[in-house]
Amino acid sequence: MARYLDIHPDNPQQRLLQQVVDALHEDQLIAYPTDSGYALGCRLGNRDGRDRILRIRGLDDKHHFTLMCADFAQLGQLVKLDTAAFRAIKAATPGPYTFILPATAEVPRRLMHAKKKTVGVRIPDHRFVHALLELFGEPLLTSTLILPGEAEPRSLGWDIKEELDHQVDVVVEAGETLAEPTTVVDWSEGYPEVLRVGAGDPARFAA
Repeated sequence: MARYLDIHPDNPQQRLLQQVVDALHEDQLIAYPTDSGYALGCRLGNRDGRDRILRIRGLDDKHHFTLMCADFAQLGQLVKLDTAAFRAIKAATPGPYTFILPATAEVPRRLMHAKKKTVGVRIPDHRFVHALLELFGEPLLTSTLILPGEAEPRSLGWDIKEELDHQVDVVVEAGETLAEPTTVVDWSEGYPEVLRVGAGDPARFAA
């Protein structure tokens, strides 16, 4: 059964944050709220966690994983940015956007797109996630919690606990969150292409 942790959305309790960080270091899989619905997350090196995310979401190996970053400096270590991408993405973050970019050598090959060698990155605008990433000290391997046959991410912790009780290890509740996924922008070819319109305004990346 999954542990259910009710964490204050504005002032996350350090004791509970530490429990989530400990779970991640123990290669457990967490379900946690972001600024665009719930997501599944685990340590970058957690191979089993990656496979569990794919199974829960009903996805194949071609899925573009996202690395959840604490700040722009961390994001810049994981992907290659030209000047135009740097300026535009920095202006849009933190926020409900996912950017697909060429991965650096810091990213394990199994997390990159098999052919394009790209990966998704994002910096959320969410107090709990920032507190978690700051304490954890590294990016999270993550994917929006959209279940097979559904179009929107889950947004209620108790609902996820009930449905995925034996498929995840920790469910975090930390206030209300929108049931709307991120806007996905592919910048891997040197220009922005909006692949999915979601919570973030796509107009700033329109051609």
